Amino acid sequence: MDRRPTEPPLFTFGVIADIQYADIDDGYNYTRTNRRYYRTSLQLLKKAQKSWSESEPKPDFVLQLGDVIDGLNVARGASDRALDKVLAELSSGPGPVHHVWGNHELYNFSRSALMLSRLNSKVLADQSPTGTPARSDIYAYQFCPVPGFRFVIMDSYDVGLLGREESSEQYQEAKTLIQRYNKNQDLNCPPVQNSDPYVSDSEDQGRFTMFNGGFSPDQLDWLDSVLSSADGNQEKVTLVSHLPVHPYTTDSVCLAWNFEELLAIIRSHSSVVCYMAGHVHDGAYHQDESTRVHHLTMDGVIETPPHSAAFCTVSVYSDRMVLKGSGRVMDRVFLF
Repeated sequence: MDRRPTEPPLFTFGVIADIQYADIDDGYNYTRTNRRYYRTSLQLLKKAQKSWSESEPKPDFVLQLGDVIDGLNVARGASDRALDKVLAELSSGPGPVHHVWGNHELYNFSRSALMLSRLNSKVLADQSPTGTPARSDIYAYQFCPVPGFRFVIMDSYDVGLLGREESSEQYQEAKTLIQRYNKNQDLNCPPVQNSDPYVSDSEDQGRFTMFNGGFSPDQLDWLDSVLSSADGNQEKVTLVSHLPVHPYTTDSVCLAWNFEELLAIIRSHSSVVCYMAGHVHDGAYHQDESTRVHHLTMDGVIETPPHSAAFCTVSVYSDRMVLKGSGRVMDRVFLF
């Protein structure tokens, strides 16, 4: 039993992932194994907002881990209308929202449109020369809620096909990369996954699908410099992205294309304490043995029954994060 005296947290924040709202009847995932609650996902967001607004202390900010509306809005011409509904609800909360871009944002809007939209929360970045990457088309930034703690929002579709003009150099380079491993005509269909237990995660090519992406060298170089600074300042850093990067927190079909490169950067720095992602819809957790970094994949709202919930509130102390889950999300303590 924890007998430490009660102490107020240094700060708190909320986390929610994969709302995927659409004003349509329930459906199923692509393999028809999990039910998707498109319309009532907005009600579950309202449930989270009500909890955060009534909590004490209230969250200082919210991390929205991507896929805020569903790609099915596109065919109905409802992308803007659906986004307006979700953002209206998110704006009613107690603090600012840091938005991550997932594949469904990029089904609905081009990257250039997203940069000009309310889903671009770079305005919340640290106003410093290293607050954002040098390349303005990378959606990544850092911010410090209190001294000693830093969060880095990562762009896991910086390398990818989604949201890019087919004539662009970035699109063609990503297409060449994915077709090296995925020989299917439909690039949303994963390559055959290897069931051999002796095949490493990096050799299993199931992740090379159109609905995944990766991190460019420019973004990784920027992250490396951010973490070097954080190391020197003895800060505790949480990385936030849509795509998981640890093989023990997802099936290989949902990993970032170049997850090993990002893991290598994490392993070369002492400042990283946590990596948070969405995308998978089924929650998962693993603490890396070599780095002690906590890797959390959040449960998705879209596959959460209306009577339940899928969000958490995180209280941060000098030596730990305490996650209070709601509904499908488990309570956890991340010791630093």
